[in-house]
Amino acid sequence: MSDDPITARLLRQAMPVFTTLASCLLVITIAAALYLGRDIFVPVTLAILLSFVLVPAVRLLRRIRVPRALAVMLVVIAAFGALLGVALLIANEAAQLAADLPRYQLTMRDKIASLKEATAGSGTLTRVIDMAQDIGAQLQPEVKDAAAEAAKAGSLDRPLHVQIAAAKVGLLGTLGAFAAPILHPLATTGLILIFTIFILLQREDLRNRAIRLAGSGDLRRTTAAIDDAVSRLSRFFLAQLCLNIAFGLVIGVGLWWIGVPNPILFGVLAAIMRFVPYVGAAISALLPLVVAAAVDPGWTMVIATAALFLVVEPIAGHVVEPLLYGHSTGLSPIAVILAATLWAFLWGPIGLVLATPITVCLVVLGRHIERLWFLDVILGDQPALSPPEIFYQRMLAGDPAEAIDQGELFLKARALVTYYDEVVLAGLLMAQEDLARGALDRERQGEVGTSLRTVVTRLGTRPVRRAKSGRSKTGNSETSAAVAAVGPDRQVAAIVRAQADLAPGWRGPRPVLCVSSRGPFDEAATLMLSQILGQHGLAAQVMSMAALRQGEQPPVVEGIAMVCFSYLEPVSLSQIRLNVRQARRAIPGVRVLVGFWRERDPSTLERLRRTVSADVLVTSLNGALDAALRFSERRPDSLAAPAPAIPHLAGPPVPA
Repeated sequence: MSDDPITARLLRQAMPVFTTLASCLLVITIAAALYLGRDIFVPVTLAILLSFVLVPAVRLLRRIRVPRALAVMLVVIAAFGALLGVALLIANEAAQLAADLPRYQLTMRDKIASLKEATAGSGTLTRVIDMAQDIGAQLQPEVKDAAAEAAKAGSLDRPLHVQIAAAKVGLLGTLGAFAAPILHPLATTGLILIFTIFILLQREDLRNRAIRLAGSGDLRRTTAAIDDAVSRLSRFFLAQLCLNIAFGLVIGVGLWWIGVPNPILFGVLAAIMRFVPYVGAAISALLPLVVAAAVDPGWTMVIATAALFLVVEPIAGHVVEPLLYGHSTGLSPIAVILAATLWAFLWGPIGLVLATPITVCLVVLGRHIERLWFLDVILGDQPALSPPEIFYQRMLAGDPAEAIDQGELFLKARALVTYYDEVVLAGLLMAQEDLARGALDRERQGEVGTSLRTVVTRLGTRPVRRAKSGRSKTGNSETSAAVAAVGPDRQVAAIVRAQADLAPGWRGPRPVLCVSSRGPFDEAATLMLSQILGQHGLAAQVMSMAALRQGEQPPVVEGIAMVCFSYLEPVSLSQIRLNVRQARRAIPGVRVLVGFWRERDPSTLERLRRTVSADVLVTSLNGALDAALRFSERRPDSLAAPAPAIPHLAGPPVPA
């Protein structure tokens, strides 16, 4: 950094631009390296992914005391033997299909003719069929030599077809032309074999090097993260491999039962193509549909083949996959499509097949390595913002409808008091912090406040949800993440007091008075508190602190058993103590609850309660509900002594 303050300031201002340019240059360099070095990177990537699949088998042999080298060799030989068998099977079946295709030309011609007759009134479809016929005719090889035909006709005026033949190459050139298509796949296979063996043999050493690269400052945490990542990836790839093999087996058996020729070939292709996200199964269905149309003079076989794929793929994708490895691969749909496009551009068809496994590896690295956190944000399916941040962002955007939809989905799995506590109240605190920093002008304050009242008013009409065991479906990833983040409901969330269960002093029409503070967002917090109490059998009325100071009276004065003061922003403790004393003088014997809606050290809560002279001080709506329910509980007359109550200073003891 320069000693000149002006130069230093300019450098600091230009640093984000330099960082962005450096990041773009790094991305371009990595993409170019992957593209130019694909002959090396593809075998290495395939070997790494294959090692994830083979690690469980190696561990199994090691448990029965098979030496490591022998266990690795046995597993690798078995795996590559199976792959070689599949390749030979595909080649044999493809050759047989190619040999049988000429027999199906007559059936296809008849079908095309029948289609043209059936669509004689549809000019567009007729033109499409004619175009397909013309393209097929152009693709057919010429069976007659133009020069021989002209000589046979005796016409010397017809121009002759002249063909320029390439010069004959030597023996080495001929051998190279024939050997290149064979040697390249063999070389790639050999590299994959060698890399797989050494990765499995040196797995612990590679793990230690990965820990060193990831950062060994916290060795325990880094080791646990890498072991967890490897274990998760192994289970995921093995489960995906088993599922795709089962998918291909079902497709092959179904096509054999339908009567489509070469069902083994189509079953194997379906298993391989299903590694391609979203469109793999659809692509694998095209060739069987074409063959079915060519074999069957009618349309029964085509319809049955299409129905087979339309039934099996949704079952595999939406029923079996969630049972095997969760709801999804952990990738967002846009990330899957983007990754498939990128890897197909870099590595061709093999990149399209490897797109999902490679991207899953990147997401797992992003979740466990702090330096790569951006990969999880960009590619993962978890929400980039926390549930309170998402809620507050919707309030800032003036979109309460989306927040209401998310809240209603959340309430299918959790109670309203839990949603208010963990999501809405936390979002309110963010708004209060922005207000304290001066980031919200008066107009934006009004918009956020209006949106908050709309959401709370709408969600407050839902009945109390009884606790259910097990997991509940919530509808989307954002809501599922929110439900997982907040945890289970508290026991108090399922308690609803009937009129007969209330103490005599709590049986008035509205026994609770909720008083909101002077902040612009305190009204929403107070409204939430009144809704929660009302849903659980304690009807409440809401007033503002300003209205009370002006001498206004609550709509229902008689029968008030508890006054709740609600505070979002820090205020003077002496002012709160004054408010509490005024409430006690105005309503003799009333219980007073003070809500500071912020997390605080539990050791300081009792000191704060004594300072403000309240019966109870809470920091959450669940705590306020629990205190109100305990205050209002009707106790049997047979009890000689009153049950332990929440600590209090002023006011009468808890009724027995």
